[in-house]
Amino acid sequence: MKIALGVSWNDSKKGRLLAAASLAVLLTFASLTPAQLDSMAKTADTMVSVIVRELPGAGDAPERAVQAAGGEVTREIGIIRGFSAEIPTSALGELGSMSSVHSVTPDSKVRLQSTEAPPTGQVGSMDTVNDLINAASFYSQGYTGQGVDVALIDSGVVPVEGLTAPGKVINGPDLSLESQDSNVRYLDTFGHGTHLAGIIAGKDAGATAGSTSKFTGVAPGARILNVKVANSQGATDVSQVLAAIDWIVQHRSDNGMNVRVLNLSFGTDSTQSYLLDPLAYAAEVAWHKGIVVVVAAGNQQFGDTAINNPASDPYVIAVGANDPGSNFKSKGDDTIASWSALGDGIRNPDFVAPGKSVVSLRNPGSNVDQLHPEGRVGTRFFKGSGTSQSSAVVAGAAALLLSHRPNLTPDQVKWLLAKTASNLPGADAMGQGAGQIDLKNTMSTNAPTWYTQTWPRSTGTGSLDASRGTVRIVDPQGTPISGEVDIFGNSWSGNSWSGNSWSGNSWSGGSWNGNSWSGNSWSGNSWSGNSWSGNSWSGNSWSGVSWSGNSWSGNSWSGNSWSGNSWSGNSWSGNSWSGNSWSGVSWSGNSWSGNSWSGNSWSGNSWSGNSWT
Repeated sequence: MKIALGVSWNDSKKGRLLAAASLAVLLTFASLTPAQLDSMAKTADTMVSVIVRELPGAGDAPERAVQAAGGEVTREIGIIRGFSAEIPTSALGELGSMSSVHSVTPDSKVRLQSTEAPPTGQVGSMDTVNDLINAASFYSQGYTGQGVDVALIDSGVVPVEGLTAPGKVINGPDLSLESQDSNVRYLDTFGHGTHLAGIIAGKDAGATAGSTSKFTGVAPGARILNVKVANSQGATDVSQVLAAIDWIVQHRSDNGMNVRVLNLSFGTDSTQSYLLDPLAYAAEVAWHKGIVVVVAAGNQQFGDTAINNPASDPYVIAVGANDPGSNFKSKGDDTIASWSALGDGIRNPDFVAPGKSVVSLRNPGSNVDQLHPEGRVGTRFFKGSGTSQSSAVVAGAAALLLSHRPNLTPDQVKWLLAKTASNLPGADAMGQGAGQIDLKNTMSTNAPTWYTQTWPRSTGTGSLDASRGTVRIVDPQGTPISGEVDIFGNSWSGNSWSGNSWSGNSWSGGSWNGNSWSGNSWSGNSWSGNSWSGNSWSGNSWSGVSWSGNSWSGNSWSGNSWSGNSWSGNSWSGNSWSGNSWSGVSWSGNSWSGNSWSGNSWSGNSWSGNSWT
C-alpha cells in the first residue's frame, strides 16, 4: 500500500464525524472509585497488585507515594502512561485521590483477543506470501530476523495479538499531530502502521516461522521500532519525517538496539532532483550509516507512473508490487499490479514483492477499519493492497538476510535481492525491475565485497517546500503548509540541517531544528539514559473495542495557533489504499472532535502563532 505525505482532502463528506468508540480496555476490571478504594482499605492491610494511570505532568509523584506507603513500583507501562505496583490496601484511597492520578485498577490478567487462526493457502495470506518469496530457505536454517530491529516510520502500532510478545515493539518518539494526547500516543489510529508491522515481523504466541496455523510475518524474529508520524487521518508533513529519520540514525544503537532496516511506505510527488531534495538526502544518510532503507515505489496516486520521492533516490531500495494472478503457485500469470508505479525509464523499481490483497493484522476501531469493513478477514485480520505492503515484505526479507549475515552492507543487501530475484515473464519489464524477490538462492549467493553504489550523492540543500510536492496538510481554515518552514512554522535551512543530519547532531535532547519536540510525548531529554524496557509492550493486548472517552479527539495543537477542528488534510493515501482496493472508496475527510492538544503542548511553544503563508 503506497501512501502519500500531506494529502489535502476536501471531498463532500468533509465534516462528517465518525461515531466515537470507547477506549480499548486493556484489563478486565474497570478502574475503582475513591469510595471503592476506601472500602478495600478497611479490610486487612495486605499487599495488592494495581495498575496506576497518571495524568499529564504527574512527574514521579505517584511513584513516590507508592514508595512512601511501603509499596513497590514493579513495572513502567509507557503505553498507558502508568505503572504497575504492589501497595498496601490501606494506601489505596490516598493514592487514588491524588490530583496527578487518573485511575487505580486491579492488576489482573489481560484480556487477550481471539486465537482465531490466520487464513492460509490463498492469495495474500502470509503463508502464501512467505512461500512466494521462498522465505523457508532461511527459516529452515534457523534465521528469522533475530537480532535485527526494523524501524517503521508510519502511523503508529497497536498491541494486537501477533505484536504483543515482550520487546516485540519498541516505541521511539511520537512525532505525530497526536503526540500530546496520552490516549493515543504511539498508537495507530489510522490502521496502516499496524498492518505493516504484522507483515514485517508479526508473530503469534507459540508460532514458528512460516507457520500456517498461527500468524507470522516475513521476519518473525525481528523487532519493530515504532516511530509514529501520522495521525488518524494519515496527516503528516515532510519535516516530521525528516525529524523521524534523523532520530533513528542518531539512536540506532542505543541501549541494545540494532536498527539495520528502515521501512518508508509513503512518498511525495516532488519533482526536485534527488541530488537536492531533503527527504531523499535523509534517506541517503540512513543508508550510508548502515541502515537498509526500503521505500514503496508508489501507487500511481499522483496520476502518472513515476515512482515517488524518496524512492526516486537511486541508493535506496524502491519496491513495486506484483499481482500473482489466480495461479499463485506459478509465475506464468504474474503481472505488475495495475496501480503499482512503473517508473519513468530512468528510475524504476529495483524489484517487486507481493502486494495485492495481503492479509495482515487488523487494528480494530482505527479509521481504516471503520471506513472499510469490507477489508476485514474474520475478526483478527485485514486485507490491504499496495506498494506499502510490498515494501514491508522486502523490509522483512532484508531482516532475514541480516540475521544470517550481520556484516552485509546496505549496498550488498540490495545487490543480493536484485541478483537473485526471479523474472516474471508476463509482467511489465520496466515495472518489475530485476523481478520478484526470491530468497531461495539468496542464502547461498555471496555478495561481492567490492560492490558499492557510486551514484552522485544528494546534498539535501534544496527546498523543503518543493519536497512536499503538490499535496499538503492544511490548517483548520484550509490553508496548506508552505514555505521553508517546519511543522511549527520555524525557518528551516537545508544548508545547516544537512550538515547536522550527516554528523548526527540534528537532534539535541528533545529539540530538532532549534525547537523542542518533546513536550510530554517521550522523554523530554535524550533517550540515552533510559531503559527501553519501560517503553516496550509486555503482553498487553488490544481488546478490539477501539479508542476512549475522548475518542480520537481531533486534537489540533494548542492555544491560538492550530486550534479548532484539527487538520483537515488526509495524507498517506492519495486516492485510496491501493487504487482498486477497499471497493474503490477513498477516505472521507472526516475531522475528529475539535479538542485541542493541551496547554502544555510541545514545551509550551505554539506552532507559529501565524498562518502559513
